[in-house]
Amino acid sequence: MAEDNKDQKTEEPSSKRITDTEEKGNFAHSREINSAFILLAAMSGFMMTGEQSTKNVLESWHVMISDANALQLSTEELYKVTVNTMESFLKIVGPFLALIMFAGVASNVVQIGGIRFSSHPLIPKFSKLNPLKGFGRIFSKNSLMELFKSLFKVSVISVASYFTIKSHWHEIPPLMGLGVGGILSFMGQVALEIIFQVLVIMIFLSLLDFSFQKFTYKENLRMTKQEVKEERKETDGNPQIKQRIRTAQMEMSRKRMMSAVPEADVIVTNPTHISVAIKYDVMNFAAPVVVAKGAGDVAMKIREIAKEHGIPIVEDKPLARVLNKTVEIGQMIPDNLFKAVAEILAYVYRLKSGQPG
Repeated sequence: MAEDNKDQKTEEPSSKRITDTEEKGNFAHSREINSAFILLAAMSGFMMTGEQSTKNVLESWHVMISDANALQLSTEELYKVTVNTMESFLKIVGPFLALIMFAGVASNVVQIGGIRFSSHPLIPKFSKLNPLKGFGRIFSKNSLMELFKSLFKVSVISVASYFTIKSHWHEIPPLMGLGVGGILSFMGQVALEIIFQVLVIMIFLSLLDFSFQKFTYKENLRMTKQEVKEERKETDGNPQIKQRIRTAQMEMSRKRMMSAVPEADVIVTNPTHISVAIKYDVMNFAAPVVVAKGAGDVAMKIREIAKEHGIPIVEDKPLARVLNKTVEIGQMIPDNLFKAVAEILAYVYRLKSGQPG
């Protein structure tokens, strides 16, 4: 039972897990949002350029029909007809394609919160060539959900188209007396009604689907307690390794400190377990400086080095405690302790000069 709880994804995804997933090109993404944006772009393009596109269609037909009798089946004439046809096609379809392309890009930017690039999806995965895994993806839960949504969309569009056309059914017979322009205009109006109705439904469905995709995305990223621990180790480093690094750093720092003891002028001690080495360099510092300090074994080591190099050791229990507690290595003696330290240094200098204490 405990093992089952350990493997359950009960933890919220960490920021690192989310970032790593997004760097691989995986985001909460809804195809329905894309469809809604593209449909909106198509409707907007049709409303803005529909009339002009109709005129372009009629003009291209007029040109093709009027020039049909004079057309010579030669290479130059066929090339000219092809170029003119392509130009007419671009004039009619170009604005729609540009709007749809912009809508497709905008829908993805809105969903993922900006323009992001990832080469990870382009990396070939030979596992996808496995037929068994391919069948598994085809009949997976996600594929069945997408199939259901597609069938539902087709049903909605079919129903909306049917009732829209049915409402205009009585207007179809009079179209026999209209020209091509009138028929195209009628078809455009009916198409706009259908697109608008479908768009309203698609916006509602896309919002629901995006919320579902967002929820599913976060659920898939949830982590087990073991995954959280392993990620924390990777991020913060292995505690044992960190401890060894800290120990090595402390040892190096201690060695540097001990190498400064022979340069000290005096060692102030608490007789049992504290030693503070003080140096006064008049040329470089305005006040004496603590070059080494420590308690216990470190204090004893400082005293040993001091004895080896003939450095005076002065016992001052209160001063040693205050210096060890309040003054860091390399820091100058503060003003409130300057007088006490100065008296000890003066005493040491008298001893060195052979004067009586």
